[in-house]
Amino acid sequence: MPQTPHVERHFTGGETVRDVVIGMSDGLTVPFALAAGLSGAVGSAHVVVVAGLAEIAAGSIAMGLGGFLAAKSDAEHYEQELAREKKEIGTIPEAEASEVSEVFESYGLTKEESQPIVAALRQKPEAWVNFMMRFELGLEEPRRGRALGSALTIAGAYAIGGLVPLSPYMLLTQMHSAFLFSVSVTLLALFVFGYVKGRYTGAAPMRGAIQTLIIGALAAGAAYLIAKWIA
Repeated sequence: MPQTPHVERHFTGGETVRDVVIGMSDGLTVPFALAAGLSGAVGSAHVVVVAGLAEIAAGSIAMGLGGFLAAKSDAEHYEQELAREKKEIGTIPEAEASEVSEVFESYGLTKEESQPIVAALRQKPEAWVNFMMRFELGLEEPRRGRALGSALTIAGAYAIGGLVPLSPYMLLTQMHSAFLFSVSVTLLALFVFGYVKGRYTGAAPMRGAIQTLIIGALAAGAAYLIAKWIA
C-alpha cells in the first residue's frame, strides 16, 4: 500500500522574527506613548508629528545599532570559543573525549555505548569541534552578514511600528479626533501584533495579544495622564 512520505516542516526564521519582534514592539509602544503624552500637553497635531518623526528616527538608529552590536558580540564570542575548542582538542584530547562521553550520558547512553561514537569523532577533528560547539556550549555558528541584517530589520520594524500611532496626526488636523483615531488604530495594531507574535513564537496567541495590548495601553495612558497633569 503506497504511503505518503513524511515531510517535516519547521520554522527556520527565528532570528529574523526575533528582530522584527524587538523592533516592532518598541516601535508601536514608544511613539504611541510619546504621541499620547504630547496630546495631553499641546494642542497642535503638527508638533506631535514633528516630535514623533524625530523620535522614530532616533529610536530606529539606536535600536538598529543595538542589534548590530549584539550580533557582532555573538559572532565574536563564537569565534573565541571556536578557537578555544580547537586548541583544547589538539592539546588535551583525552579531556575533550571525556566531555563528549558526558554529553551522551546526559541523553541516557552509557559510557560503553558512547565509546564508538567518541572514537569516530576523534577521527574527524572538524566534526568533533562542531559537536563540542553545539552540544557542550550550545552555540550555533552565526550567519554571515547577520549583524547588518539584524540592524536593518530592527530599525525598519521600529520605523514601521512608529508610523502607526503617528499617521492619524498626519491625516487629521483636529487634535482630539487625531488622538482618538491614533489610540484606536494603535491598540488594534498592538493586539494583532501580539497575536501574530504568539503564533510565530509558539506562545498562546490570544494571551500574547492581550498582554501586548495592555502594555501599550498602560504606557500611553501613563504618558497622557502625566503630561496632562504637568501641563
